Amino acid sequence: MNIYKSALAVLLVAVTGVNTGALAADSTHSTPAVQGYDVVTYHNGKRPLRGNGNFTVDHDGATYLFSSQQNMQIFIDAPEKYLPAYNGYCAFGVSVGKKFIGDPEVWRVIDGRTYLNLDVGIQEQWLKDTAGRIKTADAKWVNIKHKNPASL
Repeated sequence: MNIYKSALAVLLVAVTGVNTGALAADSTHSTPAVQGYDVVTYHNGKRPLRGNGNFTVDHDGATYLFSSQQNMQIFIDAPEKYLPAYNGYCAFGVSVGKKFIGDPEVWRVIDGRTYLNLDVGIQEQWLKDTAGRIKTADAKWVNIKHKNPASL
């Protein structure tokens, strides 16, 4: 059976010209970035908006979608200002050394930085000590940033 799988993979590469490595998920990012939400809208709107395929930017291995040409340009001009903390992973999760996909509708902007959380219940815990959790998460992120979430 493994011979058939190997043959199929070789055939896929030969026919499509696709490198099978490109099919693997990048474990350093919440992909697609912020589940397709426009990261600029966290800072300039009352709530985040979904982006669309007409306005996209690839940045540091992740694809960001925007709701308008203007927001896309704002991001291009200053991406570091709009990138979510911990590549979009749950801020509380990172503070305990884990990588959980952040819910783009459970968020806070603190000191100009966007933080996502797994869900409302986890966010309630995180909000009890945001300063402490952010400090701990920042320290832990250095060691887990490039690790596969399943390995944590």
